[in-house]
Parts: sequence; C-alpha cells; structure tokens
Amino acid sequence: MLLGLIARRWRLRLDDRLSAFGLTEAQWMTLLQLARGGEGRTQKELAARVNVEGPTLVRTLDRLEHEGLVERRPAMDDRRAKAVYLTPKAAPILRMIEDTAAAVRAELLVDVSDADLDTCLRVFDRLVVTLSAEPVITEDDDGHRTA
Repeated sequence: MLLGLIARRWRLRLDDRLSAFGLTEAQWMTLLQLARGGEGRTQKELAARVNVEGPTLVRTLDRLEHEGLVERRPAMDDRRAKAVYLTPKAAPILRMIEDTAAAVRAELLVDVSDADLDTCLRVFDRLVVTLSAEPVITEDDDGHRTA
C-alpha cells in the first residue's frame, strides 16, 4: 500500500509539472511507453502497457496523432490491427518529458543517500523476480485490486 501511495504521488507531481506544457497524464505516459521500446506495438498491446482500456487509448492516440506526435499504421502481422509509431515531431516533447521527470526525481530524492537508494532498488529488483511468476495485481482509481 505504501509503495502504491508513493507511485501515485510521484506520478501526480510529474503530471502537475507536465500539465504546464499542455500534456495530460495519458498523453505523456503513452509517449514514454512508445519511446521506451513500445514503438510498433499494436494499440491493444500499448493499452496494456499504459494500463488503460482500448477505447481510452484510442482517444489519446487520436489527440497525439492530430498533434503530429504519433502515427498509426497497419500492423505487420495483422492488417486489421494498428501499430503505433512516434514521429520526428515527438523527439523534443520526449526530451522535455524526460528532463522534467529527471528534475522531479532529483527533487524527491535530494535527501536520500546513494547507498539508501541502491539498497531500495536492489530490494525492488528482488521483488520483481519473486513476483514475476505471479499474476499482476493492480489497483483501480478507487483502490480496488484487479488482476
């Protein structure tokens, strides 16, 4: 529960900063997922990575496509599905997102020693390994657990 609280508050802090640039959480999360190895994924796969329902992602992609930041093309292995790609116009936006995220990270971790952070990350790595064989459990906006 504490980890979920930290993640939500961290994301809210970042979302607050990025909203000044006209980006919604759905938009910056989608752009980041594409930039971090999600390019060419189908809309369905991308929705799962961003943890939203398909119709919600479609609306976000419509806005991002209208702004010229992404494009949808027929998927290579299924012409009925659409694959999503970043456009060159997205590069400066992604740099701004990454720079803002780095600034928020630095502010939040200013009083955390490198040794403490290293220990924390090792524990998280261990938990990921331990939990990797188990089904992923998430919380919806109301705090209810979903599989």
